[in-house]
Amino acid sequence: MTTVAERGMGLGLKAIRQIAGLEVIDRVGLRGPAERALYVATKNGMGAAASAGRTFTVVTKRGTAERPRPASTTGLFDLTPDEDQQMIVEAMKEFAAAELRPIALASDTACAAPAELLASADELGLATLGVPEELGGSAAERSAVTGVLVAEALAHGDLGLAVATLSTGAVPTALGLWGDAGQQATYLPAFTGDDVAVSALAILEPRPLFDPFVLKTTARKTAEGYVIDGVKSLVPRAADAELFLVAADLEDRGPALFLVPTSGGGVTVVAEPAMGVRAAATASVTFNAVPVPENALLGGADQDIYAECIHRARLAWCAVAVGASQAALDYLIPYVNERVAFGEPIANRQAVAFTVSDIAIETAGMRLATWRAASRADAGKEFFREAAVARQLCVKHGAEIGSSAVQLLGGHGYTKEYPVERWYRDLRTAGVYEGALLV
Repeated sequence: MTTVAERGMGLGLKAIRQIAGLEVIDRVGLRGPAERALYVATKNGMGAAASAGRTFTVVTKRGTAERPRPASTTGLFDLTPDEDQQMIVEAMKEFAAAELRPIALASDTACAAPAELLASADELGLATLGVPEELGGSAAERSAVTGVLVAEALAHGDLGLAVATLSTGAVPTALGLWGDAGQQATYLPAFTGDDVAVSALAILEPRPLFDPFVLKTTARKTAEGYVIDGVKSLVPRAADAELFLVAADLEDRGPALFLVPTSGGGVTVVAEPAMGVRAAATASVTFNAVPVPENALLGGADQDIYAECIHRARLAWCAVAVGASQAALDYLIPYVNERVAFGEPIANRQAVAFTVSDIAIETAGMRLATWRAASRADAGKEFFREAAVARQLCVKHGAEIGSSAVQLLGGHGYTKEYPVERWYRDLRTAGVYEGALLV
């Protein structure tokens, strides 16, 4: 009989058997809390020193790059998560409730996620969800749906911490999807070992009405490779990043993606705390004549690959918006039933009941649109239109849900004692962010 751990390892949560203290793991008698504590202590004590001096030695490797195989499908329109995905979601929800939710306020205030939490996320294998098994990752098959489900479950605990724990996985996911054999051999080992590298997908630029297909950051061709110049905004965990995947305009070829290690110099990071997603430790990153080798270009400046990256990133933001919206709904239902005003629960008021109903309907619609777009991506079908629809729904309704949650709590909704003001701030980021996450 296949165990939960074996199924998780096969589908995209390679280290799920190492999660400690969660009920789904306790039920199958897997590793206990002591091992997790030992892992975190060891990682914090030795991993930081190892990563501080990390360099990426270019590996020349010919041949075909490894790719996750296409997701299996029955050909029927059925968005129900399969048994493996349901198991992963259950584990992620318990992890989010036990580890993310209790520290959400403190992390938001500190504008940073605790090192212990980030180490636990690395232990879970979140960074390698999109990396093929043949390269040491955990992706047996290509599954944007699994990525969306994981992002939604983590954001139910806290959206900012979900971004902090998931953001470093965007670069290895991109390498798994579009990297050539040499790029995979050069960079992926840094994500598949015990000392997981910190990386970030840097697309957003600091200007109004930003269009990811019209970039100010540039890549200039040289005899040795390329030179990157420009500024990126709100990059999660940028201060700790050892590798950036940067969107830049390549001379006369349009936007493209470049792998930019920080060890080469010319990269300046300045903290940039924002209104929302503060736990992700966002920062502004300036690239000042940063030289990169010729093999730094990911996907060969293929415009279809760049467009796919943008839409996959948008689906990831849709997923975290759905998770935070569901968290708001789950919080509001008992609140309006228990809060008494004028001698009766405020849920008895039609205006309150209808508002909560609208939140439930809108959240379900956001989820359906996001899952549908992700399922089409997994099937190898055109999904850009569906991703655009999902994003429009999540941007519009996510902001409305956050605002309604604050309104329903009245004065309580405006205080940090209650989580709805944080959800309000975080949910507005779905319409602002480009990049950072990837499924």
